[in-house]
Amino acid sequence: MSWFERHTWQNPAWTPEDILVAKGDRTVSVVLPALDEEETVGAVVESVRPLLGTVVDELVVLDSGSTDATADVAAAAGARVVRREDVLPELTPRPGKGEVLWRSLAATSGDLVVFLDSDLVDPDPGFVPALLGPLLTETGVHLVKGFYRRPLRLESTGGGRVTELLARPVLSALRPALSGLVQPLGGEYAGTREFLESVPFAAGYGVEIGLLLDAEARYGLDGLAQVNLGVRKHRNRSLLQLGVMARQILGTALERCGVPPGEGEFTQFVQVAGEWLPDVTEIPLVDRPPMREVLARR
Repeated sequence: MSWFERHTWQNPAWTPEDILVAKGDRTVSVVLPALDEEETVGAVVESVRPLLGTVVDELVVLDSGSTDATADVAAAAGARVVRREDVLPELTPRPGKGEVLWRSLAATSGDLVVFLDSDLVDPDPGFVPALLGPLLTETGVHLVKGFYRRPLRLESTGGGRVTELLARPVLSALRPALSGLVQPLGGEYAGTREFLESVPFAAGYGVEIGLLLDAEARYGLDGLAQVNLGVRKHRNRSLLQLGVMARQILGTALERCGVPPGEGEFTQFVQVAGEWLPDVTEIPLVDRPPMREVLARR
């Protein structure tokens, strides 16, 4: 039987009651990284809130410098809101998703950590039990990725453009064992603290592919699992935004596979008054060290 057959749950059926029994004395933290997500973060928090005190032991929104009402909305919905500046305050915050996910490890204490993006539309309360299922019931699993159908605007499919045009081809070429992952870049996943605190966190949007590559390198394929979460709807980004995202992801993937990732500026082009002009973005590719090392030094 292949890894895909053994470690893929197409119709995960774990109920909150099942998870509560399976977790025993282990604890669970749910983390939502958030940056200016006042329109959606409340509903994501509310989808998890009924599990708080049973399946979920702490629910944290890690705010990445929002300038809107994200923090107020999240707190009103029932989450504990933590500003990135208040976690490891001796370290100057860096921009990007990888930074807040990394800091969330110092702001939480659960034996298992579930990450959910805060821009989800119509989030399903079943996401958390499904992601926890393999971690709690399968021996040796340390990272569980969610997969789903991703609608693009009015189309029934077509989301996940960076996955199909970049991540999947790169993994096929450099780490073909991971070709069975349906959504390698998905933002809904769960891991053991043992694993998450032992590896570096990539900058920005490289964090998901970095964790995936590190998990496979450390535990082999049997350390990974994936569960079907149905449909995931969220904000769709422009091609220019996706280009910057793709460059960060590519840099992390190359570095994890022993290929120099390159540094510095990424140039795209925009049309202004009929002329094509360069639009240059600085791409940070510096990892944060394993959290275990940081906490030990403190």
